[in-house]
Amino acid sequence: MDLVLNVADHYVLTPYVYPSSWPEDGALRQIISLLVVTNLGAAVLYLGLGWLNYHFIFDHNLMKHPQFLKNQVRREIKYAMTSLPIISIPTVALFFLEVRGYSKLYDHVKESPMGWPFVLLSMISFLLFTDGCIYWIHRFLHHKSIYKHFHKPHHVWKIPTPFASHAFHPLDGFLQGLPYHIYPFLFPLHKVLYLALYIFVNIWTVSIHDGDYRVPGPLQEVVNGAAHHTDHHLFFDVNYGQYFTLWDRIGGSYRNPSVLEGKGPLDCIRRLTAEGKMSANGANANGHANGSGTKSKEE
Repeated sequence: MDLVLNVADHYVLTPYVYPSSWPEDGALRQIISLLVVTNLGAAVLYLGLGWLNYHFIFDHNLMKHPQFLKNQVRREIKYAMTSLPIISIPTVALFFLEVRGYSKLYDHVKESPMGWPFVLLSMISFLLFTDGCIYWIHRFLHHKSIYKHFHKPHHVWKIPTPFASHAFHPLDGFLQGLPYHIYPFLFPLHKVLYLALYIFVNIWTVSIHDGDYRVPGPLQEVVNGAAHHTDHHLFFDVNYGQYFTLWDRIGGSYRNPSVLEGKGPLDCIRRLTAEGKMSANGANANGHANGSGTKSKEE
């Protein structure tokens, strides 16, 4: 995060915001700057990626589904934008430790234990490490004594849109993001790669909520995409993984995506339309628009 902070200091904060009596390496200034940069970055990534995905990838036919809620997109955005500033507080504490040099992040490839091969290896290990950690954290959040207090708000969105990607209870959001921040304190990682992976994580999080169920055939058994994650929202205790299906298979929670079996949300809409229970515009047989949160046959 010091790379971002250095750019912000050089172009904006030092010349236009802080008085000269506040040194760039001052702890208080760094904490305030990290809070501002982190919140702006989170908002830009969430709203920017969400908007692009919603308008160019997300299948709007999903909004006809009986379990799509009234004003859902607005509610997802409101919930996320309320939670992100709270999530940023403990996150900034970890960023501050990184900036102060307590992590194993490094600037140059020559500082890597094995040069470029290690840089590439660390990318793979980051994905595997965070995928495994998030699986167990996610599964822990589904424990009956915890679920209703922290993770249940995210499962309100049975048919999620890209804007549901960050619509978490603050503690839920922080815990599921924690492995990304723990990794560079345990393993060496190039700073630029860390920043790139951080952006990738946000892109991926949006993508598994976008209703684009296409996955190349050979990868369907390995990659935990939107088809898998949609079933997690619909059926609750399956497909906890973030990137891969590995831990779901090990943990006995893997479910073959209903989309691939012709039983997905869009199949439900087509079936209800064919049976005369829903019009082409998504209204039910009584003429009322869907979006009331009623249960479908898929739940």
